[in-house]
Amino acid sequence: MNANMASMAALVDVDWDKFDPWRIQAVRHRLSDHPLLQRDQLVELGKRFRCSTRLFTFSNDADAAANFDAVARLYPNRKTVEESLRNIKEAKAWVLLRHVQADPTYRALIDQVLDPIQPEIERKDPGMYYRAGWIFVAAPHTITPFHIDRNHGILLQVRGTKTVYVWDAEDTEVVSDRARDVFHASHNLELVQWHEEFRERAHVFKLGPGMGVYMPLTCPHMVETSDEPSTTISLTYSTDATRRNAMVHVMHDLMHRTGIEPSAVGTHPLFDKLTYVAASTLVAAHGPGSHQPACPSLAHHSAYAIAD
Repeated sequence: MNANMASMAALVDVDWDKFDPWRIQAVRHRLSDHPLLQRDQLVELGKRFRCSTRLFTFSNDADAAANFDAVARLYPNRKTVEESLRNIKEAKAWVLLRHVQADPTYRALIDQVLDPIQPEIERKDPGMYYRAGWIFVAAPHTITPFHIDRNHGILLQVRGTKTVYVWDAEDTEVVSDRARDVFHASHNLELVQWHEEFRERAHVFKLGPGMGVYMPLTCPHMVETSDEPSTTISLTYSTDATRRNAMVHVMHDLMHRTGIEPSAVGTHPLFDKLTYVAASTLVAAHGPGSHQPACPSLAHHSAYAIAD
């Protein structure tokens, strides 16, 4: 599909002239009325995901400082996912339907959104792969704890309003380069720590239906819903550049654990290039069964994300 055709068919609007894959940017969309994003269909998806790792939920007692890896255990949602989705206004809960691309119907939705804009993205960030979809349903006055993600993401507000706080990926005052090393190597968020003063450094987006934000790889973010329930879909993907960046961080983590203190990623491009070659060799040698790196996207160059 060429860029003109993609533009006509696009459900997501981005200022492509200003698009920089490593810069946060506001977007618009036309997904709020999509049938698959209405409550009854989300309840049915929750039923299909029953007894799988594709459901993740916690109570809205969690705050911004909660460890995202442990939040479901520390702040359990006492209701079932189905009950929460049916009556999210009263549920006092946060629900995530993970890896919705594992469901054929929702995989088609993800393709419907990403296919038209892929040519525009790849003009500046080639090699899109590892597509995934994440649907967030949250009660009023619910916080998504401070964390980072391992792919580029397009966050689209479908219903309700929320405030998204997001920080630049290179803001090492908020999340250190070392924290990113550990995250990419083991998906561990222990070094990603919230401090209230971070709000002053954030890009702040007040989102309503039809609005969204593009967030590059490992941009720290935290989200607060308002007085009404919220439904959001996030579309994530990897590219050649995100894979290189993550692999260099994985190698930096390995060097750190052997007593070597490398410079921050991006400081010395030639060293990063050589590090990436070494990391790729190690991944190839260990194969998909290797315990490192943590994200399967670094070992599997598949079109869609593996439901890890």
